[in-house]
Amino acid sequence: MSGDHDDAVISRQVRLLESLLEDKGIVGGDTVDEVIDGFLAGASPLNGAKVVARAWTDPAFKERLLADGAAAVAELGFASGGVQHQRLRVAENTESVHNVIVCTLCSCYPLRLLGPSPGWYKSEAYRSRVVREPRAVLAEFGVTLPEEVRITVWDSSAETRYMVLPRRPAGSGDLGEAELAELVTRNGLIGTALV
Repeated sequence: MSGDHDDAVISRQVRLLESLLEDKGIVGGDTVDEVIDGFLAGASPLNGAKVVARAWTDPAFKERLLADGAAAVAELGFASGGVQHQRLRVAENTESVHNVIVCTLCSCYPLRLLGPSPGWYKSEAYRSRVVREPRAVLAEFGVTLPEEVRITVWDSSAETRYMVLPRRPAGSGDLGEAELAELVTRNGLIGTALV
């Protein structure tokens, strides 16, 4: 099924659907663009970085985040899902476990928290290889972990999205939330970077 999801096929299908909606008078072309622009307006990896910074500085929030990610991010005014509600699971990196997310079927992803997904995340190469050989894929991103660190790969779906809670960098104890958020990268939220 994943081979059917190339950008050209999806683009043609979306355009056909838009044309049918316009021809039937259900929606105008400008309306579709407005909805998409509005949906993407609040989508940014800065949102996920703020969530991580709060978790690093507030142990009670971190506990809620790990227990029910969607409810915890809502406390900060963020939605975890897209058009429909999705469960958000947050996987915490520790000294002994490193987490990485993927969607093996297509590219399900917590867009509102991580911003638009990078091209490599949608690629069939990443989607298939990170499950089979996560250590090798992470090394290609510059993340080399000791052999004793277990790598857990989380497979997103239409119902459940994942976000990684990176480990707080050593020496960052005197930084406030805003400064900590500046340290967090989109790849860190996916698990293909340490922060």
